Amino acid sequence: MKIVTQVSDLVSGCAFVPTMGALHSGHQSLFTLAAKKSESVMASIFVNPLQFENPDDLARYPRTPEQDAELAEEAGVTHLWLPLYEDIYPPGFKKLSAGPLGDIYEGASRPGHFDGVVTVVSRLFELVRPQFAIFGEKDFQQLSLIKKIKSDVEIVSAPTVRESDGLALSSRNTRLDAQSRLQATVISRALHAALAADNLASARSVMREVIESESSFTLDYAEIIDEDDFTEATESTLRPRVIISGWLNGVRLIDNMAMRSRAQI
Repeated sequence: MKIVTQVSDLVSGCAFVPTMGALHSGHQSLFTLAAKKSESVMASIFVNPLQFENPDDLARYPRTPEQDAELAEEAGVTHLWLPLYEDIYPPGFKKLSAGPLGDIYEGASRPGHFDGVVTVVSRLFELVRPQFAIFGEKDFQQLSLIKKIKSDVEIVSAPTVRESDGLALSSRNTRLDAQSRLQATVISRALHAALAADNLASARSVMREVIESESSFTLDYAEIIDEDDFTEATESTLRPRVIISGWLNGVRLIDNMAMRSRAQI
């Protein structure tokens, strides 16, 4: 694996996986999928300050560079890019807007977050010029916004990777203590409860009941949306998805799952 530090050494036409580091098995699955798309697999590690609305959250974001390099190489990454801030954001760069979709759900709780996401991804695409870019479904709203970026890059979505108890893998999980780690399973339990319900009204009700059973979890939102436009799903929605977000001991956790609609049954 080649460590890339200069923009001039980037490999265009590759399969590209942008990350913020603190890599785990979820990232590994993205690298594996990328390797099926191209012989050249480039990953980047860049903790993007533009998508952190809270400076303390940025400072606390986990950084594990040595372990990251080992995992990336083992997972088939051929080029690991470690860009500097000035590589991504030269003087006079233009910050982009994520539009209305960037202002709801995650965007409502994290003002400006998605503006930072679409800005950094657009810049990465401009510099790398990949053929494919792989993103996980765990950050579903982010994935939806990235698909709207105007580029020649084919966006490939990858399923969420979970622990054996259902918790979605996330770099932020490393900030959970042992008790909070156990409490965090309330999210996946709520998602599965919603999926098992007979109708959307019951799904919304049982989902909230499960969430409210865990007093340590501070709910931000729990909703069933239409995947296509993020409006609230109805029984006629063809692609409903359950989305949940909240906090445990100051650590923000998000998750989602697709569900079958009544129209598909």
